[in-house]
Amino acid sequence: MKHYTSIHDIDNINSWIEEAKTLKSNPLKHLELGRNKTLGLLFFNSSLRTRLSTQKAALNLGMNPIVMNVSGDAWGIEFGDGTVMNGNTAEHIKEAAAVVSQYCDIIAVRAFPTLTDKAKDESEEVLNAFKTYASVPLVNMESATGHPLQGLTDAITISEYAKKERPKVVLSWAPHIKALPHAVANSFTQAMQKMDVDFVIANPEGYDLSPDVVGDTPVIHDQEKAFKDADFVYVKNWSSYENYGKVLNTDPNWMITKEKLGHAKFMHCLPVRRNVIVEDAVLDSDSSLVIEQANNRTYAAQLVLKKILESNK
Repeated sequence: MKHYTSIHDIDNINSWIEEAKTLKSNPLKHLELGRNKTLGLLFFNSSLRTRLSTQKAALNLGMNPIVMNVSGDAWGIEFGDGTVMNGNTAEHIKEAAAVVSQYCDIIAVRAFPTLTDKAKDESEEVLNAFKTYASVPLVNMESATGHPLQGLTDAITISEYAKKERPKVVLSWAPHIKALPHAVANSFTQAMQKMDVDFVIANPEGYDLSPDVVGDTPVIHDQEKAFKDADFVYVKNWSSYENYGKVLNTDPNWMITKEKLGHAKFMHCLPVRRNVIVEDAVLDSDSSLVIEQANNRTYAAQLVLKKILESNK
């Protein structure tokens, strides 16, 4: 595997899940695989779990992680071709990616969308620029349209806690105080479409995800109806896709409560706004898997790095 930039880079999600579980049982087994290899983590946006879990994953493989907050700590990077750089950007991606490739054996990038320009966001300008101009493998630590490390993590977690052969999984929108990206919801949807689960999406009118992502997955605009007989409820806010980046609805009735959840397990990628997205009674209960998900972030990232290292020996 050359790069990991999308859930679609997973050839067989079931085998990946089993391999991740094996890594989890003995995280240091492949300590020599990454010896004398360097992972560069470039953050254009803030992070807690992604930053720490990916560093931990690299260390578990014997790699040396180096981290840079690009926005604020580096020269402003220009991504356009033929641009006259007489503005705020001092360095072009062509040189930046080439230079970082000399320092690192794998580059991981985190860069959020604008939520104002759909075409620009869907072009994945930052991610694809590094993919084009870097000479080493690339890992997506959340981009404008996807968060494949989180999506893999969630697949692992559902596999670990499923009590039936084909569980019902619901991805539900919930209210938030500001416009949020579609990346986590997109990658979770794509991961579930690869698994043998009964998967549905619940969101208010006007909040359907991209048709290219949703595909044939049922979309239900009645949350309680969608939750019927659910085994897992994965909750995330996202802004409107059709009216791109807009907040059309802040209906508090879409907040997740213990009563709505029933016997299902609650999942969220974190950070989560208590008593806006979900009430305390859910997060503080045995129904919540958010801490277990966060733990699995390490093994999802470790699996991705392991596969890249093995492919590029």
